[in-house]
Amino acid sequence: MSCVNIETLASGEIDCGELKVKLLQNKDTPAIMNINIGTTVRGAIDDLDLVIQTLEECGFSHNRFYIHCDAALFGLMLPFLDKATQVTFKKPIGSVSVSGHKFLGCPMPCGVQIVRKKHINALSRNIEYIASKDATITGSRNGHTPIFLWYALNRKGYHGLQKDVQMCMRNADYLKGRLKEFGVSVMLNKLSNTVVFERPQDEEFIRRWQLACEGNIAHVIVMPHVTIEKLDTFLNELVEKRLTWFKDGGNQPPCVASELGKENCACPLH
Repeated sequence: MSCVNIETLASGEIDCGELKVKLLQNKDTPAIMNINIGTTVRGAIDDLDLVIQTLEECGFSHNRFYIHCDAALFGLMLPFLDKATQVTFKKPIGSVSVSGHKFLGCPMPCGVQIVRKKHINALSRNIEYIASKDATITGSRNGHTPIFLWYALNRKGYHGLQKDVQMCMRNADYLKGRLKEFGVSVMLNKLSNTVVFERPQDEEFIRRWQLACEGNIAHVIVMPHVTIEKLDTFLNELVEKRLTWFKDGGNQPPCVASELGKENCACPLH
């Protein structure tokens, strides 16, 4: 299949303006789309309703597009947030995937993909040696991971998950506020627990805190185990290091306006 790249906004969300242009340029071809419910670097949540509206406005009927929602990290958090776009099969999506080892913290990589039955039936086949139908490539899957998922969901329960989500969002907002207070370029998308900020100047500091970096930016994903005390330790060390990095004005913080938006950049220019 030929792929078409769609640019993103500064937030990391899909640019539905460009999506519309590209759809109209390819209106004779059905569309298969990947929608991100929490992007890897910026934690951006694509506006599913706006994407569907754009497809419909461009003349794509529901049988001429397929939407997969990649909700690896944020799929288990979104239902507990007010005013969040909900991922539901009441909308014309084809599938959604959620990881078990991220927010839930299962001890091995695992996940669930939920797909409309008509698509599963088109792919599944009888596997003789397990006397069952299966749609996986290998005809087999790990039996331990569903037990881990069941245990984690039952141990936490609805209210336990809700409490964890609220704590993560509150702590992410705290981290953003403190970084801004210290003059660090920082961005936090609405409804996200991923705090994005200017990349630290010291590679040893990056390794020590296991920061994921991309170009001039780094991020902290505030998960349930990340306490205010841990954030304060990180912040105190970062502030102390910055005094060394930018001592006497000889070195300046990088401009990250193109990555985080001008309104979030704290470099001397902005």
